Amino acid sequence: MHPEPGRAWLPTKTLQYVEQCVAHWVMSADVMTFMIPAISKETPHGPDRLNVDHYADHLDGLVLQGGADVAPESYGETPLRPEWSGDRIRDVYELELVRAFMQRKKPVMGICRGMQLINVAFGGTLYQDIAVQTGSDTKHQCRQHYENNFHRVRILPSTALAALYPQVTEATINTIHHQAVKDVGRDLVIEARSTDDDIVEAIRWQGPSYVVGVQWHPEFMSPDDPSLLDGKPLLDEFLAAARGR
Repeated sequence: MHPEPGRAWLPTKTLQYVEQCVAHWVMSADVMTFMIPAISKETPHGPDRLNVDHYADHLDGLVLQGGADVAPESYGETPLRPEWSGDRIRDVYELELVRAFMQRKKPVMGICRGMQLINVAFGGTLYQDIAVQTGSDTKHQCRQHYENNFHRVRILPSTALAALYPQVTEATINTIHHQAVKDVGRDLVIEARSTDDDIVEAIRWQGPSYVVGVQWHPEFMSPDDPSLLDGKPLLDEFLAAARGR
């Protein structure tokens, strides 16, 4: 969160945050989670010798949480509207993290914005706004209902995601995004699509380490609701990769 002059608290400061639900979702498997602060020179106490490689050396896996739009500049475009400018500063930092973890063959999971960033990391592009650029009338984002906005997803056969959910061909997921994958990045495979408008909902790298992205928020969906896709198989797969199994 960048400085905002009208903000009541810390109006001149950059704030770095982790959303509690995503941290608790990972921690539900009895693993420790840490926020990864950006390494920057914008304060007088910025570190001289640290870089993202040190994070990748010491941590077992990387989860990219949701948040602000990915900036169109990050995939070679200009914003179609000012409000779709995204957060280029965050993009640059998170792209560095993705590359550092991949170089060490450590797993990366992207959720919502995180999936979009993974696609961009592999040279893909995004719809800056689904409704405007595709004409879809599916409500992928509803500010009134937020995480309680749902639609159906189709898990594509013969994919690793289908193997994780062997009894599931379609499921209900939440949806909180107006941007989405347009051109799929190199060596990425689509694993799920929205049943209504075919929007990409899950991707996976075909390279030597685990890199997976989902457009929905498993951390916001109750594990006690049988009508929703259970996020536990996805989390277990990611953590197995982090443990090297």
